[in-house]
Amino acid sequence: MVRRVFKRQKIKARQEENQQSKPSKLDSNLEANIQQLKKLLDEPSDLVIREFQIGENDITSAIIYIDGLIDKQIVQDSILGNLQDLISGQHLPQESTELFQKIFQTFISISTTEIGNTHDDVANAILSGKSVFFLDGQQSVIIMDTKGGESRSIQQPVAETVVRGPRAGFVENLGTNLSLLRRALQTSDLRFKAYQIGERSKKSLVVAYVDGVINPAIVKEVSRRIESIEIDDAPESGFIEQWIEDSFLSPFPQIDSTDRSDKASSALLQGKVVILLDGTPFVLIAPIVLGDILKSPEDYYERWWIGTLLRMLRYLAAFIALMLPGLYIALVSIHPGLLPTELALSIAASREGVPFPPVVEAFLMVITMELLQEAGIRLPTPIGQTIGIVGGLVIGEAAVTAGIVSPIMVIVIGLTAIAAFANPSFSIGITFRIIRWGFMIAAAIFGLYGIVLVYIIINIHIVNLKSFGIPYSTPFAPNIAGDWKDLVIRAPMTMLTKRPRFLAPKDSNSANKGVKDS
Repeated sequence: MVRRVFKRQKIKARQEENQQSKPSKLDSNLEANIQQLKKLLDEPSDLVIREFQIGENDITSAIIYIDGLIDKQIVQDSILGNLQDLISGQHLPQESTELFQKIFQTFISISTTEIGNTHDDVANAILSGKSVFFLDGQQSVIIMDTKGGESRSIQQPVAETVVRGPRAGFVENLGTNLSLLRRALQTSDLRFKAYQIGERSKKSLVVAYVDGVINPAIVKEVSRRIESIEIDDAPESGFIEQWIEDSFLSPFPQIDSTDRSDKASSALLQGKVVILLDGTPFVLIAPIVLGDILKSPEDYYERWWIGTLLRMLRYLAAFIALMLPGLYIALVSIHPGLLPTELALSIAASREGVPFPPVVEAFLMVITMELLQEAGIRLPTPIGQTIGIVGGLVIGEAAVTAGIVSPIMVIVIGLTAIAAFANPSFSIGITFRIIRWGFMIAAAIFGLYGIVLVYIIINIHIVNLKSFGIPYSTPFAPNIAGDWKDLVIRAPMTMLTKRPRFLAPKDSNSANKGVKDS
């Protein structure tokens, strides 16, 4: 009985919630609509309401927008100026509906306009930087795209340093970012699929892809995941990444992020999607595999042997960043017999007087390095660079002088830090920092056997991990021989005529000769 009563109460509460969530229609009275809008927005001080009379019957109308979110010049020239000409010069319909249609079709010289019918339409439009035209006697409004205000201009990418290549980085304005993609890819096959994200704060989100290249199944899966997002607000693309990724338990990034327009346009031509969110310069690229994380656009701007050398250095840096502290612990603490005699004696001599075993010594220095890295990121740029360099030198030298750590340990930690910064992706750098602890703990307990065990576990995880249905370990496993030309090595450009096969693109030929996959 109690269960039935509870169920009825739950159904009733759901019905009341649905009724409240239904958007309320606009009133035909202009003043009532204005008061309702003020109530909905709690009468903000930056809400601008410009009322005036139109027509022979002096019908009251109004333009409403939020100061700072709109381009005042557009409002003045394309809306108010036209309406002033309308008031002064022409024979206008006396009936409100005909006058509304006349204004909408003739006197609003803004390319993007639409009709709104609910208070939610009006509130969302105003909060997103649009202007709304009200006419007394009408239950509809004209919503005009007048977005503007202060914004950051196109600059060189900040998060990813450009050595050679285009220096146009994405900004916080979605329209500007879309135009950067249009300029980079001048093709009629470029598609933009728009969404609204956020239950309370509406944000525009666009999925970009190249029709005729991308596998339609990828677009369908990306769209399905984006439509499932239920959050109040998405202030940054990281919220979207965490919502739509395959495994939130994995330390490996399954979606790449970048603020470089050339990297995004290159991904589109490979057969991937690019997700752009209004309000952030970082766009998302999906799907990705492990090999994509160690690639950089500069690999393709230089000759093939230079790109190959740089890429192989990154793989070496990844190995050092992951395993060097663990190898030091294992070899010095548990397997010193594997070291050459002279090297073992040299390490033993340098550790004379150090009060801690190699395990504690390594953990202390790695924690210190992590703190210095985090402090360098959080502080202002000039101070952060000083803290990273001076702090590392001073603390390392002081620790060696005080006999707390050995000089060889400082060398190991220094090489590890340098190798960690050699990777082009910030996300994978954090992943390496996390996994490094696993190698160190396993090395402290089991020695080299522990390192091998952790390595096997990581490989099992990578093989089972997917990014939008694409195996993360591709093309290593499953092995796709054709994609190895752009993996560890970067083959000459004349040999890179096929798009990655693991993406199953509709057009597999990157030279656009019309070669289709069967």
